[in-house]
Amino acid sequence: MGKIIAIANQKGGVGKTTTSINLAASLGVLEQKVLLIDADPQANASSGLGIDVDNVEIGTYQILEHSNTPEEAIVKSSAPNVDVIPAHIDLVAIEIELVDKENREYMLKQALASVKDKYDYIIIDCAPSLGLLTLNALTSADSVVIPIQCEYFALEGLGKLLNTIKSVQKIHNPELDIEGLLLTMYDSRLRLSNQVVEEVQKHFNNMVFETIIQRNTKLSEAPSYGESIINYDATSKGAANYLSLAHEIIKKNS
Repeated sequence: MGKIIAIANQKGGVGKTTTSINLAASLGVLEQKVLLIDADPQANASSGLGIDVDNVEIGTYQILEHSNTPEEAIVKSSAPNVDVIPAHIDLVAIEIELVDKENREYMLKQALASVKDKYDYIIIDCAPSLGLLTLNALTSADSVVIPIQCEYFALEGLGKLLNTIKSVQKIHNPELDIEGLLLTMYDSRLRLSNQVVEEVQKHFNNMVFETIIQRNTKLSEAPSYGESIINYDATSKGAANYLSLAHEIIKKNS
């Protein structure tokens, strides 16, 4: 039975897509069978794994609409053991399309029932919002990873996200668990980075992953080549960080 993990934070630029791509690739390298679902209309998780998003005909939009099955949408990625359900800019319209539908928060959960058992992990890259798309991801997920940037406004909006998770637990998905808070873009030279780490660890202690993702140029370069950090530069700090995170998640779930 696969575990579904949503990568969510309504703040943009905190490392959600970077984490989705590289966590999926790291789990794949550790011989886990992974499905990455791109639930962000920007489709960066798709292009970041070598998929030509302009030519996506069946993707997350069609899955949510139930006009196609997940099996029809799955494509191979540039990362070993990682399949992708890609996104396309048309995903922007899904919130409007679904608004009148009954059980609109459960569309993704229902669709994924047929593939859940075929993978060890299903990773969902969420959009930077708390709209219907993210709600569908949280309703179908077993747990959520929350990336937090080591910057001044890091904790801003976290309360709102935690409240959303609480209401999803109460109404749609009582099984939803917080997999962990992931500190990203950490720069040990900056006093501010260290303060944020201390602050988050003090408030949330064992909810925070031991792994911290450090700021790393290679991590920003890799997506432009359509590759994960593991494929692009396996010796980089970024690759070591994400492999460490994958090990931590496997250990936690074994």
